[in-house]
Amino acid sequence: MSSRYAFASGLKELRFLFCQTSPHSAATRQFLKRAYPTMKKNNPYVPVLMREAFDTQPRVFARYELGKEKQESLLGLSDQEIEQKITSLVQNASK
Repeated sequence: MSSRYAFASGLKELRFLFCQTSPHSAATRQFLKRAYPTMKKNNPYVPVLMREAFDTQPRVFARYELGKEKQESLLGLSDQEIEQKITSLVQNASK
């Protein structure tokens, strides 16, 4: 799992938006509780931001070099599906 969270150098920021109380953000909150320490340990210089806002749909933004950004919705996804989305965003950094 740790190599999965070793980000490519092209990734400049990973930003999660979700609601701190809504059930539709529960899987995102659970994923972050489990995976955030590993992501930060393997990538101490890449900001991994968590933005909580009431009734916000869960989503993740990846910011790459030259200001390029990609967004993925996390609504209705399980913990494993969220992990797959994050892995694909991280792998896009090397392209």
